[in-house]
Amino acid sequence: MIEIKNLHKSYHMGKNSLHVLKGINFSVSEGEMVSIMGSSGSGKSTLLNILGILDEADEGTYTLDGTLIKDLNEKVAARYRNKFLGFIFQSFNLINYKSALDNVAMPLYYQGVKRNIRTEKAMHYLEKVGLADWASHLPSELSGGQKQRVAIARALASDPKVLLADEPTGALDSKTSYEVMELIQGINDEGKTILIVTHEDDIAHMTKRIVNLKDGIIIDDSKVNQVRAKTEAYV
Repeated sequence: MIEIKNLHKSYHMGKNSLHVLKGINFSVSEGEMVSIMGSSGSGKSTLLNILGILDEADEGTYTLDGTLIKDLNEKVAARYRNKFLGFIFQSFNLINYKSALDNVAMPLYYQGVKRNIRTEKAMHYLEKVGLADWASHLPSELSGGQKQRVAIARALASDPKVLLADEPTGALDSKTSYEVMELIQGINDEGKTILIVTHEDDIAHMTKRIVNLKDGIIIDDSKVNQVRAKTEAYV
């Protein structure tokens, strides 16, 4: 599903250059659930931006579902993001003046899906994350955990090949974090490929493989015994 070979990325600041990724080789098979860990400055955010087609490497290749991601203009990059990827962010990134239903339907709007079909699909995914009764509510009327579940529903709405989650539990308390991870594990159990950037060891061990970055290189890439997130029923 994802194949990265000899990936390098540097940022130029005046006369100085910061070499952030230093020859990354990394692959993810369809249906895997992988966490990417590393301290600040390790390169994990840069790697996620490249995986998310938000930035491009200086050297090396990135192939996503058999498609080489290279030299894309913004219009094509946006189309590929919408086709291949679903994003889950720490800060939820919901539109404050739109209802939960309209937030979930947003990727389908950009795909040109008709309104009645958008609404039907968005409600389906809200039901999937346990929030059908909250469809008409604004983000300001939702708890942190509910906002993240809306964000997960939005990420799923366009049926992406890969879910990219950037610190999806970073703004949540432990109980709510485990609820969100239980939901994400269930989505992976259905066959969705998921990558999670996290600095939390317990969250990383809820995936099936942990990739550790340090100073722009992968220092460890290991399969782990997945810890299942067990929580109380949603309230």
